[in-house]
Amino acid sequence: MRHLVVVAAAFAVAAAAPGLAASATFAVGLEPGADPQRVARAVERATGSPVESLAPLPALVVEASSTDSLRRLPGVRYVELLRARRLALVPGDPLVPRQWYLSASRFYESWLTLPALAPVRVAVVDSGVDAGHPELAGKIVAARSFVGGSARTDALGHGTFVSGLIAAGVENGIGIAGLAPSAELLVAKVVTRSRTIPVKAEVQAITWAVENGARVINMSLGGVRDPLDPDRDTYSRLEADAVAFAVSRGVVVVAAVGNSDLAGGRPWPYASYPAALPHVLGVSALAEDGTVPRFSNRDRVYNDLAAPGERILSLLPRAVTARFPECAEQGYSSCGPEDFRDAQGTSFAAPQVTAAVATLRALRPKLRAEQVTAILQRTAVDQTPATGCAACAPGRDALTGWGRLDVAAAIAALAQPLPAQDRFETNDDLGPRAHRLRGDERRLFATLDYWDDQDDVYAVHLDRGQGVYVGVRAPGAPVDLSLALWRPQARSIEGVDSVRFRAALSTRPGARQYLAYRASERGIHFVQVRIASPGFARYRLTLVKSR
Repeated sequence: MRHLVVVAAAFAVAAAAPGLAASATFAVGLEPGADPQRVARAVERATGSPVESLAPLPALVVEASSTDSLRRLPGVRYVELLRARRLALVPGDPLVPRQWYLSASRFYESWLTLPALAPVRVAVVDSGVDAGHPELAGKIVAARSFVGGSARTDALGHGTFVSGLIAAGVENGIGIAGLAPSAELLVAKVVTRSRTIPVKAEVQAITWAVENGARVINMSLGGVRDPLDPDRDTYSRLEADAVAFAVSRGVVVVAAVGNSDLAGGRPWPYASYPAALPHVLGVSALAEDGTVPRFSNRDRVYNDLAAPGERILSLLPRAVTARFPECAEQGYSSCGPEDFRDAQGTSFAAPQVTAAVATLRALRPKLRAEQVTAILQRTAVDQTPATGCAACAPGRDALTGWGRLDVAAAIAALAQPLPAQDRFETNDDLGPRAHRLRGDERRLFATLDYWDDQDDVYAVHLDRGQGVYVGVRAPGAPVDLSLALWRPQARSIEGVDSVRFRAALSTRPGARQYLAYRASERGIHFVQVRIASPGFARYRLTLVKSR
């Protein structure tokens, strides 16, 4: 039986900024001794707009569409974009001032008062939960253990910690504020007494969560990924199929990318499984100063988002904190073992993204899974040297993916045109996961994403001697696509042994591909569309059979 390693800190449980509008309001600061009237006239000439003085402050205000010329004017000290500010809801729970991650990811900034949010079922696949903790009163709708014992007890504390981050009571007068106010917990216990996770238990937990109405699944756990060492790599096709099943049922799966101390290298360049699977939101950790801790795994493809992962405060089982009677905050990690008092790990970054997913789905229940993930990725704050991450390059990078989670920006994006849907997912491989195409002529639209959805596969029946033409176009997408057609004997698009069953392959670069083939045998053939270069594409597939 293969075991996953639980990713955690205390123990082994494991977009570019939006552009300016046509014009905006700027403050123009003056150099000491500069003549305000002379600078004001120069600013008016440069912008064509009237200037307002803020005297006695050495500053002016002006409407402008560009600031390049303003910055070069004599007597100008700085030019600053003025954004309107609004009040934000600050939960009144006593420990909120110590939850720096709450404001860092802007969880409550969108609201003046807590809105009426639709309930959202969130599955926590972990070590169980202290079901009697007062912060979780009324929050647990179902709990089941897949490794024996009760899921409503948690000897390790990891599952309680994760559950508290997501669903602790808000404005209940005690402790911390949870990050998803309307979350309802489905607790699946998969960690054995020896702190390992049987893959069978994990898969059973995923399917149980889906069947019980989960809209998002949090997996703060992982198995080592090492493409260079098959003996170390813990990929499981069973796990991949379970995740694909969940996503095909509209569930968003969030997973920690893992902690490098469990992989034997620091930092480790690969995300753990299941974060390193298609359609899973892989989450890495950020420190309070914007840097990326060395323990947080890197991955240029499967690290999607970053969230705070150091000095995290959450719940602990009361049986654990009872060992520290001198501490007044019983039931919280500030009263737990030393490693928990300033808890760190990608395990604790992932549930913050899970809470963001739950919030978006509470506001817009009909959002598809791929739309939720796209919104969170497109609204993330790019981490660069300017934000404190000296090692982060502009744009997507291996350390933080698309950047830091920004819940307020994601909520604001709900008022904008939503990302494209793809109703054929998860058609990522041959066999039953392929989407069946019927009829002699089909045209359809779908999407590909280099980082989350590299392959789409369609099944088509061909008689012996029957011809088929397949074309794919992605207008305006600066990406390279490829087309392949597989014979009925093929079982997977992956692996060296599979290549011998590939019947045809397009070879031209670019976003337009086509191939023609005449079947040498009767049976189900498979059309594969792949995005081969970084980017996103909405494509049109055309398939025409001939006799």
